[in-house]
Amino acid sequence: MDALDRLAEPGLDLLARVDTLLAAGAPEGHRLWPLLRRMQVLPGAAVREFLDLHPAPLADAGHAVRRLTRGYDDACTLLADPVAWSGPAASAYDEARTTLLRHLDEGPESLVGRLESTAGYADALADWVEGSRLALARALADVLRSAEAVTVCAATAAGRDDRAGALAAAEIATRVLAVLGVAYDGAETLLRQWAPSLAETTWRDRPAGVRAANSTMRIG
Repeated sequence: MDALDRLAEPGLDLLARVDTLLAAGAPEGHRLWPLLRRMQVLPGAAVREFLDLHPAPLADAGHAVRRLTRGYDDACTLLADPVAWSGPAASAYDEARTTLLRHLDEGPESLVGRLESTAGYADALADWVEGSRLALARALADVLRSAEAVTVCAATAAGRDDRAGALAAAEIATRVLAVLGVAYDGAETLLRQWAPSLAETTWRDRPAGVRAANSTMRIG
């Protein structure tokens, strides 16, 4: 359980009150409006969805992907073992073997390179979730102890729909949605940065020549 989990219950209670007051509309001209147009969600609903994001599953996924590279390493070791034969058929095999080795594990466009990139992307996402949850927890802690929180609670407890309550709700919503907006910007930046490394890999080479099936091959 992290700081965001600990603040979830009181934070969601406050934000539910904020959402109730904002359902009637935010104050005209308030700086909340651009955030609402961009996020298209009220702060309570946004935070509830974000609470489901945790870094541990993403970090575990990165570790699991890295473990897959061991199988490729074993296959590459077998392919790299020298063979005691010669002749046209042996040369054709060597060409195919070299091509397959390149495809499996040579450079970022190989299968192993793509696995490593996928694991790195999972790690980066885990770091993004952890940092974003911490930033959101700090924002919730700030609004929970704010004067605006007192005004919102008083307005909703009394069932009032007054200007002071709406303005306080808008201020709280602005702080929360601004943090979530930064978090989502970070996620989009990560995707743009990693997208080239996550593209599907293709078979990059073909054997230079094709040997006849009845070519001579000498073993030993």
